[in-house]
Amino acid sequence: MLNRIKSLRISHLARSTFLLAFFFGIDKIFGFLRATMVNRLFGLSYELDAFNAANNIPDLLSALISGGALGVALIPVLSEYMEKDGRQAAWSLFTRILNLAFIITGVIALVVVFLAPWLVENIIAKGFPTEQKLLTTELMRLDLIAIMIFSISGLVMAGLQANQHFFLPALAPIMYNVGQIFGAGYLAPEGNAFMGLANTPGLGMGIHGIVYGVIIGAALHLLIQIPGLIRFQFQWAPRIDLRSQGVRQVLTLLGPRVLTMFFIQMFFIVRDYVASFMDEGSVTALNNGWFIMQVPETLMGTTIAIALLPTISEIFSRGEKDHFRDTINNALRVVLAITIPTGLLMIAGISPLIQAAFGYTLEETARVTLATRIYLLGLTGHALLEIAARSFYAHQNAKTPLLAAFFNAVGYIGIVFVLSNWLGFAGVALANILAFTIEALFLLWLLNRRYPGVVKTRNTILRALLPSVLLALGIYWLVEGPVLSGRSSLVQAGGAAALMAAGLLVVMPIIWRDIKPLFNLGEPTQSSQPASNGGSIPSVED
Repeated sequence: MLNRIKSLRISHLARSTFLLAFFFGIDKIFGFLRATMVNRLFGLSYELDAFNAANNIPDLLSALISGGALGVALIPVLSEYMEKDGRQAAWSLFTRILNLAFIITGVIALVVVFLAPWLVENIIAKGFPTEQKLLTTELMRLDLIAIMIFSISGLVMAGLQANQHFFLPALAPIMYNVGQIFGAGYLAPEGNAFMGLANTPGLGMGIHGIVYGVIIGAALHLLIQIPGLIRFQFQWAPRIDLRSQGVRQVLTLLGPRVLTMFFIQMFFIVRDYVASFMDEGSVTALNNGWFIMQVPETLMGTTIAIALLPTISEIFSRGEKDHFRDTINNALRVVLAITIPTGLLMIAGISPLIQAAFGYTLEETARVTLATRIYLLGLTGHALLEIAARSFYAHQNAKTPLLAAFFNAVGYIGIVFVLSNWLGFAGVALANILAFTIEALFLLWLLNRRYPGVVKTRNTILRALLPSVLLALGIYWLVEGPVLSGRSSLVQAGGAAALMAAGLLVVMPIIWRDIKPLFNLGEPTQSSQPASNGGSIPSVED
């Protein structure tokens, strides 16, 4: 297997993907350390529930403006400017968008500061006790400071990625977690700092220390990217110019994207609203399950999608439809081949790792494990959605993802109330994976209608699914059965991790033919090159 990898010629897009995966992997390690500190400090408590719920409105603002919706809408236009008019023209457009985003974010943040009590009472956490509602309001207002910083930093990420520079943007989330670790390890605890590993006492700020850590992390997120702006000769200027063609082009894409991201963020707002009426710790348990699922989803879906967008935007701008189709098809096959076995094997063996990392009781571990396993069932759907949505944005079509997100959000709101009444806590997580998976499949169906063969993945699914199911059943029996149960938490966690890793090694040779396209992702394949007879060679092997 190693010899096969060494013999491959790796494309620029693939190198970018591996670079992102490497740094996102480090980021997730830091993120897991931060989550471990926070959960060991606060557990499944109303205090941590308040912190998680307080993030919803600031996260919505961030998703809509500071590098979320705006970043995705900006990259295709910047790539087009870079291709046709050069870097300085692209930076001139970037400056206008950056200034506009900062002003809009500031205005909305001020509105949220005044409306925070009403938002918490009626939209965010109506089911919380009064004391927790007041705490949620206070934390939400503090969190808006970080969002103001992200209104700049998130767009800087998009600007550097449009320049095909991924190194510093990949470091930025790590620095964000460094700030949060400082908050959780030193600012928040009253006893010895950093889970007792430091000889100095913490500052004892409690849950407020976590928020101050978020603010510090946001500042580090921005500062680490400044050298990239200098390298690519960015010069700031105090201008907006709404009449500029480029600004209007970005805003045209942004409108549908903003609404799309709004509908996506509604999932989390509605989720925490429903969970606020449940037992103490329910909001945190769902957030933790989501966070754990996001580790493989980020490494296997987000990394490929982020690296893919500038490349397929350029391919589309050159009119190379076959190349566009084959690049997306290869990306889909890679995502399917790696997320299906990863999701199933993690479902089987994740419970001991949760207990060992967070130090929960058996009951608390069972709640977080249940949420995590349900979310992991949707791992593939979430990863596919990353690719599908960006495929539409690459040819500057933001309306289709918008319509899909709208109908998905409407359906989710109905589903989550039905399933939560029927299945309780588990129904909230189940509604999420059903909604996002259906949205991904719908977008892929539309994409396949326009580019026939882009979703030719049946054999990939079969190769990944069949052995993974058998291995997952075996791992579940070993982890939950007589082999590991009853042993110390560290032994159980180590054994479960080893079994999951061994399972992936067993599956790897079977899915290798589907992972192999990752190494030359973005380069023309035989099917996208002209044939000698002037026609086109048939599409990918499946």
